[in-house]
Amino acid sequence: MQNSLTFTDLLDDAALISLEHQLHLEEVLAEHSWHVDLQARRFEFTGAQPRTCTAFHLLGSAAPGPASWLWAWANPSGFPAEVAATAARLRDFGLQHGIQELASAEVPFSALPGSPTEPHLVAGLMTEAAKAVTGLWTSYNGDAGGGTRAAFLVEHPDFHLPPIDSVRVMRVMQQALAGLRLSDHRRVVYSYAKHRGLGVKFDGDQATLSGPGLSAVVDFDGLGRIAHINANLSSANGG
Repeated sequence: MQNSLTFTDLLDDAALISLEHQLHLEEVLAEHSWHVDLQARRFEFTGAQPRTCTAFHLLGSAAPGPASWLWAWANPSGFPAEVAATAARLRDFGLQHGIQELASAEVPFSALPGSPTEPHLVAGLMTEAAKAVTGLWTSYNGDAGGGTRAAFLVEHPDFHLPPIDSVRVMRVMQQALAGLRLSDHRRVVYSYAKHRGLGVKFDGDQATLSGPGLSAVVDFDGLGRIAHINANLSSANGG
């Protein structure tokens, strides 16, 4: 089955768990600025709630001029090996599974799902796929000058998700439906449950999610898309 893994599968696998991490990151950092020193291997967020990342990984950059994504391992500017090591591992994974978006040094915007034209959207897609492979779920992409967006995976203990909360789970699922490009909705639900430590059981056109303070039934329509979510929003803390 692994040999049939696709780039779109990776996007579905990352969709909800990645979104929840990014929402949490916004809460942790609030208003902020960022600075990275690749040679010193230091990535900092400054502002009301400053953080210095315990580790970070440069994935690559999306540039409007060539309208392409360039992986960090292939950048002719050269980066410290430690900074680009995760991108190189993604290349190896792409070669192993036949996923050209990961294996190719440079990827045209037009070759990606939805043919995005904005660099920040392209950086987002490539980062989502990287998350599904690495299991590192928090990312940051920032302006690298000239409209180019640089994409990173960032690590810090404060970026870890808090304990499961039913209201947050519902917010993540509803926001994903409203704003994300999802392909296989059943896969999306299953992957989120697996990564969030929720129980999940599929029965026909329904999936039941269960966990501390959470019981939710997800209905799928005739095309396999999420049509309705009915949840018990009691919390594990009794709130």
